[in-house]
Amino acid sequence: MNHRPESQISSRGRAPYASDPARSRGRLYAEPESQTRSVFQRDRDRIIHSGAFRKLQYKTQVFVYHEGDYYRTRLTHSIEVAQIARSIARVLHVDEDLAEAVALAHDLGHTPFGHAGENALDKCMRDYGGFDHNDQALRIVTRLEERYADFNGLNLSWEALDGLVKHNGPLVPVDEVLPVTINAFRHEFDLELDTYAGIEAQVAALSDDIAYNTHDIEDGVRAQFFTLDELAELPLVGDIINEVRGRNPNLESGRVVHETTRRLIDRLVRDLTAETERRLAEVKPQSADDIRKAGRPVVSLSESVRTAEKQLRKFLDTRMYHDYRVNRMTSKARRILADLFRQFMAEPDTLPTQWQAQIGQSRDDTGKARVIADYLAGMTDRFAIAEHQRFFDFHEP
Repeated sequence: MNHRPESQISSRGRAPYASDPARSRGRLYAEPESQTRSVFQRDRDRIIHSGAFRKLQYKTQVFVYHEGDYYRTRLTHSIEVAQIARSIARVLHVDEDLAEAVALAHDLGHTPFGHAGENALDKCMRDYGGFDHNDQALRIVTRLEERYADFNGLNLSWEALDGLVKHNGPLVPVDEVLPVTINAFRHEFDLELDTYAGIEAQVAALSDDIAYNTHDIEDGVRAQFFTLDELAELPLVGDIINEVRGRNPNLESGRVVHETTRRLIDRLVRDLTAETERRLAEVKPQSADDIRKAGRPVVSLSESVRTAEKQLRKFLDTRMYHDYRVNRMTSKARRILADLFRQFMAEPDTLPTQWQAQIGQSRDDTGKARVIADYLAGMTDRFAIAEHQRFFDFHEP
């Protein structure tokens, strides 16, 4: 593995294009910084202590919470993404705390029931500005978390918000329309939406891909969506499975799966690091802003590995994400959220008191619908199921 030339690493071990907490662009609301933690460490800690982060424990990754305690949830997935992001950031000599903060926050805006819930809520909100989980994450960290005396939200640093909003790339408006929260917030705090995010956020985004591809293999085999023999037919993954079996011909399948996923993570991380270093050598960035203005991502997998990864994603999409058993739960999830949305739009006085108060401040149906979307998006899987039963099962109290 290549490493940064010593001339490219500061005396404190930080590359010149890394985000520097000592030079942060600050927070929307000025406040004294911690004497014991950097700006980005404080961002990470605020995310971990938020209510939205805790609720990820009972939000779907692929399997709804009651389908098994051993499957991954949004919380365990976020922790795994953060671990990978921190490891890559360390090798690249960029800020580990910022990479971790963006990784931990990237799924805060997800609804119950994963992407099925998001699609259902977006359909409900079609006439009211739509719904997008990335936009909702910004809404949570800038408005909905009510913990501090002087402001709503978590008051994260500019760099953390930049990474949260743009970790998947610049936001170019579709037909000049941006998601509602992002569009409103840019007038308060300019996140330079037409540029790429800093290198730490790019690391977090690719760490997300690495985590869910590899760990969905583990969950998929456990749930019997596919077998190791079927995975062995795929490029990259198959090579690793055959390598593990060749060295350990009598190894039981559970250990083969774990050995395969951990070696796949290692291989993807090493490939990403090598390709990123190659791109950095081409771009020659001398500041974090140079990364943002590079015109393309600097953090990437190599072309050959991206091709293999696409084949793995296609396999998982067909054999796991759209398996009839998942489709059945997806159908239920859509009905649950659609039913609850219609219920609260028609009878907002059946909402909890504090949410009724927020609707009372709304000027029109769009404002009312957004409050209801906030309430529904914040639910865990099990709370949404229980709430639906309370309304639509006559025998429930």
